[in-house]
Amino acid sequence: MTDFYFVRHGQTAANAAGLKQGTINTEITYLSEIGKKQAESLRKGFDISFADQIIASPLQRTKDTAAILNRDANLPVTYDKRLLEISYGSWDGEKNADLMSKYPELFDHVLNDALPTYAAVADGETFSHVIDRIDAFMTEVSAKYPDQKIVLITHGFTIKAAVLAAIGRPTDMMVIEEPDNTSVTRITRDVSNNSYYLRYYNRVVNSHF
Repeated sequence: MTDFYFVRHGQTAANAAGLKQGTINTEITYLSEIGKKQAESLRKGFDISFADQIIASPLQRTKDTAAILNRDANLPVTYDKRLLEISYGSWDGEKNADLMSKYPELFDHVLNDALPTYAAVADGETFSHVIDRIDAFMTEVSAKYPDQKIVLITHGFTIKAAVLAAIGRPTDMMVIEEPDNTSVTRITRDVSNNSYYLRYYNRVVNSHF
């Protein structure tokens, strides 16, 4: 079985400002000082030396989170575009609150997040496409490394999509909220029967309820 440990990157200035980051890779989407401290806290509370390797999204915020988390473990690191965040199309870089005001019918007002129907208006990546690509990634990687423990440094929606794939692709894709910055989610894939197991979701070091 392959164990995937999904880690969401640390906070960025864009996160703090409530922007849709998508695949933007400019300074506002790099780790903030808070984000660096979050990654450092995770490093101290989540020793990744048990793992075999790290695979990360190629954006700067995930690269930097990986570097901090890997400071002591010195695991081999590679990058894969299938771990990229969802691209919100023309909504990338826009304030979530402004978009909610302009397109209330395209948002879930409990989660304060975009519904799958947003994609047609924003010319963005569909929820299903992100689920497909992360599912394909987990299928391919688990076949190649059927007995490894792999840390994946990626993004909020991408982790949500992985969980949706693992639990059988529910019709209502808003049943899961995106995980917190520097949280850990564990998904196991058994290549012998092509089964997924969601072991835990959105665990945060030193979390307070």
